[in-house]
Amino acid sequence: MKEKHDHARRPFAEPGRRNPATGVHVYSGRPTIVFLTVRTLKQGRWLANGAAHALLHRTWRDAAAWRVGDYVLMPDHLHLFCVPGDREIGIEDWITFWKRAFKRLHDHEDWSFQSRGWHHCLRSAENYSDKWRYVMENPVRKGLVRKGLVGKIENVTIPVGHVSV
Repeated sequence: MKEKHDHARRPFAEPGRRNPATGVHVYSGRPTIVFLTVRTLKQGRWLANGAAHALLHRTWRDAAAWRVGDYVLMPDHLHLFCVPGDREIGIEDWITFWKRAFKRLHDHEDWSFQSRGWHHCLRSAENYSDKWRYVMENPVRKGLVRKGLVGKIENVTIPVGHVSV
């Protein structure tokens, strides 16, 4: 049976592609900003809590091969923007590194991520604004909050932040 692709759930996926192309081309002379989405394993709904938020913030701060900027944690996935800090370390290696580092900081067996992430290199500041708007409206689209109340899910904060390195 041929699998149907749900582009409403995966708005940045290419038709027929199950994983993103590997690597990010880092250009000299212009900023390289990557939009990254990472899902929890088996769509576990554990991610949007204070403990996971604090551990991820610490992990990203310490995993400086790529630097995390703005991000949002949803119950079953996260969106973040990052830039390379070390041009020699590819984004896939960095993602693997911070996921392992995060796992070592807690003892919750169900707190795991899917093996890969989806990333897209942004081409302009306008593109960044469009993606950030998409990220900030995500809790509304998912029915977790009413428009204008981003930051709360049924009395639980949706972590929104920025990592300064």
